Amino acid sequence: MKPTDFPELVALASLTEPGPFRDHTANLGGFVGIRVDGRLAAMAGQRLAPTGFAEVSAVCTHPDFRGRGYAQALVATVTREIHSLGRMPFLTSFEANTGAVRIYQQVGFVHRRTFQLAVLKPPSPARQ
Repeated sequence: MKPTDFPELVALASLTEPGPFRDHTANLGGFVGIRVDGRLAAMAGQRLAPTGFAEVSAVCTHPDFRGRGYAQALVATVTREIHSLGRMPFLTSFEANTGAVRIYQQVGFVHRRTFQLAVLKPPSPARQ
């Protein structure tokens, strides 16, 4: 995807909430998408890249286009790209997101760990 596509990536991520995704997240690496009639229907990319690894990230499909196999195709594409660079792909998912977990397993990912996530935010100005 090109920088001119970034606003659409942010809009799709805002709608589907695949995890943290901001205006410049797509600069982190290798985002791909599927368009249907000019609309961004689905996307996936890479984000974190610790030595030897790369994270499959921001996998999401617009609700109008779910059930067509787009997420699975994109995860497979991003995973192949990571392998071609000699890195090991990894990803995270909320356990309750069973649809995503099923897609990841179909591509070949296996469950490795379960962990607790806490999101901490500074107090709002009214509470200070």
